[in-house]
Amino acid sequence: VTLLLPADMTRFLQNIKNVVKLMYDTKNLIFAIILSSLVLISWQYFYAEPRIKEAQKLAKIEQERQEATPSIAENSIENSAPQLEQPVEILDRKEVINQGGRIKISTPKLHGSISLKGARFDDLTLAEYKEENKPDSEEVVLLSPTGSDKVYFAEFSWIAEQRSTPTPNSNTIWYTEHKELTPNSPITLSWDNNDGLKFFVDMSVDENYMFKVTQRVENYGEKSATLLPYGILNRVKNEGKTSYAILHEGALGVLDGVLNETRYEDLKDDKKLQFKNSKGWLGITDKYWLTAIIPDQSNSFDVNFTYFMRNNQDRYQTDYLGQKYDINPNQKIQITNHLFVGAKKVALLDRYGTDLNIELFDRAVDFGWLYFITKPIFKLLTYFHAILGNFGLAILLLTVVIKLALFPLANKSYVSMHQLKRLQPQILELKERYESDKTRMNKAVMELYKEEKVNPMAGCLPLFLQIPVFFALYKVLFVTIEMRHAPFFGWITDLSAQDPTTAFNLFGLIAWTPPSMLLVGAWPVIMGITMYLQQKMNPQPADPTQATVMKMLPFVFVFIFATFPAGLVIYWAWNNSLSILQQWVITRKLPK
Repeated sequence: VTLLLPADMTRFLQNIKNVVKLMYDTKNLIFAIILSSLVLISWQYFYAEPRIKEAQKLAKIEQERQEATPSIAENSIENSAPQLEQPVEILDRKEVINQGGRIKISTPKLHGSISLKGARFDDLTLAEYKEENKPDSEEVVLLSPTGSDKVYFAEFSWIAEQRSTPTPNSNTIWYTEHKELTPNSPITLSWDNNDGLKFFVDMSVDENYMFKVTQRVENYGEKSATLLPYGILNRVKNEGKTSYAILHEGALGVLDGVLNETRYEDLKDDKKLQFKNSKGWLGITDKYWLTAIIPDQSNSFDVNFTYFMRNNQDRYQTDYLGQKYDINPNQKIQITNHLFVGAKKVALLDRYGTDLNIELFDRAVDFGWLYFITKPIFKLLTYFHAILGNFGLAILLLTVVIKLALFPLANKSYVSMHQLKRLQPQILELKERYESDKTRMNKAVMELYKEEKVNPMAGCLPLFLQIPVFFALYKVLFVTIEMRHAPFFGWITDLSAQDPTTAFNLFGLIAWTPPSMLLVGAWPVIMGITMYLQQKMNPQPADPTQATVMKMLPFVFVFIFATFPAGLVIYWAWNNSLSILQQWVITRKLPK
C-alpha cells in the first residue's frame, strides 16, 4: 500500500530502495515468498472457503424453495422458449428411445433418430468417434432424450401472440409418412391445430453434421394469427465433470459479430443472460463437440442463456425467439434455420462459415486470445500431417520450422551464453571480493559486462519468443478434435493425452500401477534429460541458492510435464535436442 500510495516522494524512493535490497538478498526473498504463500493458503482454507461453502448452502436452500421455471410458459411471448417436460422417472437411454414414435437418422457421420413427440432432435451418436481409444468402444453419444440421465436435445417451433391460438409444443405428436432421414432423402412433418393453422417442418441433412430445418405455416382459416418462431438447445450437465482452466465449455454464441461465452458455473450463478435484437448464431459447446442453432438471418431475434433445475437435474439452455410474423387467411409464412450437431472439425466449420455465411463459426473451437498464432500453427500442423500422415511427425517438422524462424536470434543467444560462461571465474572473483557489499559487487559485474560487450539478457529473448508458441501448441493439442486419439509411434496412441507409461514401474516391466501423482511417462523423462543436458551447457548462476534451484528445475519439470499432452512433451524434448545440437555447433567455433 505504501508503494502504491506514497505519502511523499522521499518515502517512496526509500521503499523502492528497500525492495531492491530485499530482492538482491535471495534467501530473504525466498523466505518472504514462502511466508506469503502460507498466509494466503491459511486465509483461503480457514476463512474464505468456509464462507463460500456457507453462501453456496444458503443459495441452494433458496433455489430449492423457489419454483424451478424454464425460459417461458407455453404460448407466451414474455420469455423465449416453451415450457419443457414435467418431472419423469429416469430410465436407460436405449429404453426411452425404444418407446417408439421416431424417424431414423442415418448419415456417414451420424446415427440416431428424431422424436415425433415435439419434433425433437434428441438421439444422436457420432459414427466416426468412440468414447475411448479402444476398438470395441461405443460411439460418442451427443444427444439424449427426456427421461434419460443425460438429457440433451434441440427443438424448433412457434408460439402465438394470442394465447387462444394452439401452437405445437413439446408434447405435440407430429405426422409424417417418412421413415428415415438421410442426405438423399429429406422428410416433412406436419400438424394441424384444428383452428385454421397447419404447421410443417421440412428437415434435411448433409454428409456431415448440418441439418436444415424449414418451418412453414399455412392459414386456411378465417382469422389472422401472429406467430413467433423459436429454437432451443437444452441439456443436463453433470456437476461432477471437471472444467478446464484453458478451455471454454458451456453456452456460447456470436451475436452481432461479438463472441459471447458463458461457462456452466457462471451461468448457474447468473441464472439468465439476455441479448436483444441480435443476428448470428448460438449454441452449447464441449471440448470436442458442438450443438449450434443458426436462426433465419432475415430478421433479428432475442437470445437467452439460461440455467434452471428440472427433475432434480441441472439444466442449461440456449434459445432464441424471433420477430413477429402476421399470417392472414389464405397466407403462408416460412423461415429456415440450420442446426449443427457434431465434432468441431476446424476445416468443416470454416467451410460452413463460408458456404452458409455463418459469422466467426470457427470460434466454436476455443483457440483462445492467441488466435492469431494458434490457428496458423494448427493450419501448419494439418498441412504437414497431410504430407507425412502422422501428427507426431508433423509436430517434429513444425519444431524444425520454428527453430529455423528463430535461428538468428538463437545464434546470438548461444554466443552470449558462451561469453557469460567464459566470464564465470571473473564473476566469482568479484563476488568474493565484494561479499559484504552487494551494491558494489553488482556495479562491478555490470562494468565487466560492459567492458566485455556482453548482454546478460540476450539469452532470454528466444525463450520469451517461444512461450506464446508453446502455449499456442498446447491449445492446439488440447482443444482440436483432429488431435484426439491421434497416434505417434510405440506406446503413444493419443497425442492429446498424457504419456500412459510411468517410470515408477519401470515403464511396464513391473506389474504395478502407481498412484496418479507418480504417473511419470517415458517422454517426460526424456524431456527432463534434454533439459538437464541443455542446462549443463549454459553458465551457472553466481548465487549458490539460485544455482541449486536451477539444478532442481529439470526434475520439477518432469513431474509438471507428466500430465501434459504427449504431443506437447514430444515437441519440447525435440526442441531441446535441436537447441543442444545448435548450441554445441556454435560454441565449438567460439574461443575457449
